[in-house]
Amino acid sequence: MLTKKFAYSLSLVAVLGLAACGGGTDTADTAADGDVAPAEEASGIAGTITVDGSSTVFPISEAMAEEFQIANPDVKITVGASGTGGGFEKFCGGETQVSGASRPIKDEELANCNEAGIEVIEVPVATDALSVVVNPENDWAVCLTLEELNTIWSPEAEGTINNWNQVNPDFPDAPLVLYGPGTDSGTFDYFTETVNGEEGDSRADYTASEDDNVLVQGVEGDVNALGYFGYAYYFENQDRMKSVEIDGGNGCVAPNEETVLAGEYAPLSRPLFMYYSKAAYDEDPAVKAFIDFVVDPANKELVAGTGYVPRSDEQYAETKSVIEAGETK
Repeated sequence: MLTKKFAYSLSLVAVLGLAACGGGTDTADTAADGDVAPAEEASGIAGTITVDGSSTVFPISEAMAEEFQIANPDVKITVGASGTGGGFEKFCGGETQVSGASRPIKDEELANCNEAGIEVIEVPVATDALSVVVNPENDWAVCLTLEELNTIWSPEAEGTINNWNQVNPDFPDAPLVLYGPGTDSGTFDYFTETVNGEEGDSRADYTASEDDNVLVQGVEGDVNALGYFGYAYYFENQDRMKSVEIDGGNGCVAPNEETVLAGEYAPLSRPLFMYYSKAAYDEDPAVKAFIDFVVDPANKELVAGTGYVPRSDEQYAETKSVIEAGETK
């Protein structure tokens, strides 16, 4: 299983060049007899692809990009993580060909794309167990109900729910220190709608960042901290924090591959997506090859290696049918 480490800060790699995997020119340039280099014999595809969007989907995008470039060294891929909303702004502005998203595209975002003449195709790429996490020394918040999460994160909690014992009287009289995604994040949107209601909003008096590694560091550094983000960041940092079991009405359930596949980790399981331009797929061989690579079930280990749950072979087949049919949103 391929496991990537994401200890660096995404804020330092808002646009991450992966040229180290994709140079390929030295071999071709130094071929003594002028023959095509082996890499070019294996793949004649060349071009540049820009991917941006969700920091939650970033580990999948990065893993796919790196492995794709090994097989296609004349394709250069940059991967950014400006958040789901920020990614759609760039995508609909024609700055990127592929956009990662931790929630479905909104109607207004789709309208912006359509007004710009960009036809959008949606590709589910994995399932996430959105994780609530605490400091390793926290020995009281083993399981939280949705009602307790609402008590913590509702707009009414701002400035009023500041101690753990206000969430549950059995919890200690200790300050409640919160970390979470910024409002441009699809993870913020999904969590807020699930915990606070479809039309709900969130308290704003918490440390917010589109860089999930900042959230990891914050929770690790404070015994009284609580945060939430995509499972991949918990998966890669299990020695630095603890996940909280969630009681969605049927008892306490931990986030992991087994509970997600069994449909038990609810309601914080959710699909993750990539969106791409139909025109780019139809007209750019590099984009087409990359998307085909992402939805090839032979590459599901790349998804599993990030900590997310790969889709089933049947789901991959359904996605390929959507792609082949060119079914836009």
